[in-house]
Amino acid sequence: MNTMSSKANILIIEDEEAIRTGLVDVLIYHGFTTDAAADGNTGLDKALSGKYDLILLDVMLPGMDGFAVCEHIRKEDREQPIIMLTAKTSDEDIIQGLQLGADDYVAKPFSIAQLILRIEAVLRRSGLTHETDHIIKLNNTKQDHQIKIDTRNLSATKNNQDIHFTRREMDILVYLYNHADRPVPRDELLNKLWGYAKNLDLETRTVDIHIAKLRRKIEKISAKPDYLVTIRGAGYRLMVE
Repeated sequence: MNTMSSKANILIIEDEEAIRTGLVDVLIYHGFTTDAAADGNTGLDKALSGKYDLILLDVMLPGMDGFAVCEHIRKEDREQPIIMLTAKTSDEDIIQGLQLGADDYVAKPFSIAQLILRIEAVLRRSGLTHETDHIIKLNNTKQDHQIKIDTRNLSATKNNQDIHFTRREMDILVYLYNHADRPVPRDELLNKLWGYAKNLDLETRTVDIHIAKLRRKIEKISAKPDYLVTIRGAGYRLMVE
């Protein structure tokens, strides 16, 4: 994928024709190439071709809704960048989309400037998983509990069971591992991993929900984390050996 190129190829899965054609026009104007689908089943077929640098995925779709499409994509490709487009702004809907593997979300109605900002941010891959140790080990001495995380294969072994991560989840773990000597503020993760400008006044729960997902995967009790802890007023810290 040519994610750093202004000619990144974006698939738009949106059933409302006016919005779909408007997005095509806007993205072409901003230097992207595009493809589009008007329903979930067609969109999923296109998405699984692997030809796209980013997928803009509406939640409310005929045939198969965006949540189901996202889930199917993630089963086949843990690295495909996905932004959910939703008219639903409740926490439950946002959380569901991100839990299923979306990188970020944009709530309708949205400004074109905000949408382009989110697209460009998601397209900026950190590449941090290639700059760290191949294996990260997390030990819980209190419970004689160890997790071995394979950063290249986006997987881990926990109590002899396999765990799988998305690329974004692994980027978070690796960044926290590389800065394990201190708490990492939420805004720093948005800046370094999602590419958002520093001090950007933009409401998003993306980091919080990704942290919650990671805790469910690596912690014995996610509500009482031993590895991925919150330092009140300072940020998140990964407790390593």
